[in-house]
Amino acid sequence: MAYASENILFRAPFTEILQNGGVQDKDSTEEPHLKSTRASMENLPSGYRPNVGVCVINSDNQVFVASRLNVPGAWQMPQGGIEDGEEPISAAIRELREETGIVSAEVIAEVPNWLTYDFPPAVKAKVNRLWGGGEWHGQAQKWFLMRFTKDEGEINLANGEVDPEFAEWKWANPEDVIGQAVDYKRPTYEEVMRTFRSYLSVNGTPAKCQSTKW
Repeated sequence: MAYASENILFRAPFTEILQNGGVQDKDSTEEPHLKSTRASMENLPSGYRPNVGVCVINSDNQVFVASRLNVPGAWQMPQGGIEDGEEPISAAIRELREETGIVSAEVIAEVPNWLTYDFPPAVKAKVNRLWGGGEWHGQAQKWFLMRFTKDEGEINLANGEVDPEFAEWKWANPEDVIGQAVDYKRPTYEEVMRTFRSYLSVNGTPAKCQSTKW
């Protein structure tokens, strides 16, 4: 299970989730005030597509970002839609594997609330034609922090499981993660970076934020 501490929820290792199909208690003595991180699909904001985001960090606590094939110059963290009947953590693991090839990671923490962003008009029209099934104003995202635990040879943006979305990838500091994202995602990225701030660093040293926003 997971443990709530202010605005971060802590989880079990990635391998434990894969083996058990969910996060299992290490013992049965969980304190009453502690909460599970299993996200409730009942509290989704109306009109927002259920989605997950994954903030992956390396051994130097830098953040994984990749550039989109269809939006040159736009870098983002892995994300994707939640399928019918799928738990958010399962969706996060699946999307990370499909988009990056990463299967070796430890789930460290979770943003406890859903974060939303609205699509600009042109993007909204495009994605609603693509997705169908309703009029989506934007996306409601559940964010997870994971630590990559293997060598970079595992990373593969075109592993054949799905059509590739990214052209290239890199490790970045929090300022660059925010600054190189598309405009309408930046407020969400600021909140994610702020929530996971204690885990983030630049070249092995704690990140010194130059912005007052996170």
